[in-house]
Amino acid sequence: MGSKIIADAVQFSKMLRSLQDDCKDSCIYEEDIQILRVNGGKHLHNIYTGDRPVFICEKTAPQIDPEDDKMDETHSDDETHSDDETNHEVKIELGPQPLTIMKARQLLSWYTMSQNSIVSPAVSPADLLPPAVSPAPLLPLWVRCDMADPAGTTWLGAETACTGNKVSGVKLYSVTCAGSTVDKGAFITLDELKQEHKRRHHPSLMVARGTAQYNLFGSTVVEKTAIESQSSVTVDFRWSHVETILETPPLSSMATLNIKVSSGDMRSPMYLLYRELEFLQMLADGLRTGETEWMEPVDSRSAVQMTREYLDELQNTVKTLQDQSTNEAVKVKTEMGTSETEIFNSLMERGDLDFIEQLWVRMKNSVTSYQDVGDCLKMVIKALQYGDIKPWIHRDSSSSLSKLILQSYHHQMDHVSLTGLTPVHMLLEMGLDKMRKDYINYLIGQDLTTLNHLSYYLSTVEDLQEQVIRLRKLHHLLEIMVTCSTFLCLPYDRLFLLTQLCLQYYKTCPYDEDHEFKLQIKPALISHFYQKEQAVFWGVEVSSGNGPREVKTSLLLSDKPLVEHIIFETDEMTVNSASEDAAYFTTMVCCSLVNFAA
Repeated sequence: MGSKIIADAVQFSKMLRSLQDDCKDSCIYEEDIQILRVNGGKHLHNIYTGDRPVFICEKTAPQIDPEDDKMDETHSDDETHSDDETNHEVKIELGPQPLTIMKARQLLSWYTMSQNSIVSPAVSPADLLPPAVSPAPLLPLWVRCDMADPAGTTWLGAETACTGNKVSGVKLYSVTCAGSTVDKGAFITLDELKQEHKRRHHPSLMVARGTAQYNLFGSTVVEKTAIESQSSVTVDFRWSHVETILETPPLSSMATLNIKVSSGDMRSPMYLLYRELEFLQMLADGLRTGETEWMEPVDSRSAVQMTREYLDELQNTVKTLQDQSTNEAVKVKTEMGTSETEIFNSLMERGDLDFIEQLWVRMKNSVTSYQDVGDCLKMVIKALQYGDIKPWIHRDSSSSLSKLILQSYHHQMDHVSLTGLTPVHMLLEMGLDKMRKDYINYLIGQDLTTLNHLSYYLSTVEDLQEQVIRLRKLHHLLEIMVTCSTFLCLPYDRLFLLTQLCLQYYKTCPYDEDHEFKLQIKPALISHFYQKEQAVFWGVEVSSGNGPREVKTSLLLSDKPLVEHIIFETDEMTVNSASEDAAYFTTMVCCSLVNFAA
């Protein structure tokens, strides 16, 4: 019997060792157990802290048999067919599957034995490697459980405890859960939690630390701004000396904003700028694919008519071009809206739109075909060739049209064949030049960065597709800044730091609206958002010991279950409650330290 247990432990540890050393993502053990190598923090949802990899054992998900689908199709009875479809749908939606408590305990015992060289030389990890190689401890092991025991266990876990480079013991974890309830009397008290910790570990000194998360975009203050989008801003708090369950984090807490902003919200001050960027992206996509899905025009006049009127205005007016660009800027401001949009636009407003930028504004609002783009540019080039206009442009303009304008000053213009995709290429260059200056105007005007820090985003050396990608990154950064300044009213020093974080991130990472930017902040700056709200997550951990000998007992309360392999029932009080109190799922995490003999 003993030799069989040792052999099973050796086999299991070899499987884990192979998964760890070969950096594999998963493997199958004993046909019905799947072992995953994943990020612990992402899969254990506040139960396990840290971003290091862990092993997760779960039951192999059942496979859908194609033959069953064929048999379903042969059923003529509507009711039977409906049942088959329902069963088929349930199979498709099956997520991670738990193991029995008995099997989970067996796997953890094998893991523990494999890390204890005293138990048997046959199990020692050193014997699994050449003598000259010192094996690293196995990654933590977590096993999904079916909650079928009286305690309601949903996870069992094990993690090595090391003294120096030697494994000196194993920490064993048990996680129990209960369904959602608004009855705060159902929660364990802080004193009871401390007594549970004392009963397990007999410490001479204990510390109670708190953690909480609030959804700032879900709070009353923010909802009055009527922003509803895929964007989210949450804040995580950590503090010491917890006194009561569900207490509000004190102002002495450490607070971190988690900022995720999506572009395209119609109520955002950035919306018109976003639409302008979408038009730019449409042109870039057209160059890449050869096909363009033109956007609906904003102006009722045709592109050719608007361009002709603009050229006539330049020929006939007695005002300076600088005055004309100022008038144009005021005109755009009037069209953009009120309230937060007006505040933002006053910061974005430019009084220096040159000829090409004003032409871009007219064309983006009216062109609906390749023919439109070509006809408009032909009129402009013809006016330049005949000397009808001598427009003013920015010195640092880099578009093809700007080069033609500079040549027209000396009456020596190159010939340009406006065929194929050339007109779209020229229009895209015009838009890139204009929008880059828009972003510079805001970021530098608010002293959030410098031209040197923006050099990566403003470079014109790369091809147009890459330039558009970098401009989208810059736009996303601006969306984040506007969200944090307009809705959260963050002070300058926090906005400056966040700008640097975003600029650094996007220099090496692809465009990603799902990325959460993290920013340290003083709780007092956002206290009016969360102090009268209810946390979406609240936890307290009672701990004792230090370093590898530290052990914890934790209570976690959350508005959503922290385990994904169990379906929880909601109690009757929660279903029938008219209370505004939040309903919380309860999760308890207990830890035991098993020391190996020296």
